[in-house]
Amino acid sequence: QVQLEESGGGLVQAGGSLRLSCAASGRIFSINNMNWYRQAPGKQRELVAAITSGGMTNYADPVKGRFTISRDNAKNMVYLQMNSLKAEDTAVYYCNANIGDLRGWTRVYWGQGTQVTVSS
Repeated sequence: QVQLEESGGGLVQAGGSLRLSCAASGRIFSINNMNWYRQAPGKQRELVAAITSGGMTNYADPVKGRFTISRDNAKNMVYLQMNSLKAEDTAVYYCNANIGDLRGWTRVYWGQGTQVTVSS
């Protein structure tokens, strides 16, 4: 059984910062790409940032220069440092990862989401 659990969401004023964390646990053999998605009310879920197992990163245009994704492979963790937050960043943020388990199966897992609210 593999699980992803996010933490670190909350309410922040525009211009402020938050750091999201996501922990992968369970019978994990390997973790490939780890990603952060978000979904605002009435909108589709969108990819915010991605990081490969080797540390290569990619960002959605709206967050470039403000958000930083990182990971700790030893701890099976991925982080999202969010700076200069804007009201339009308000959304539920989800952790997503491609994980291989001890049975040799690889699949995509999702966390339960954490709410980020930015007040203007």
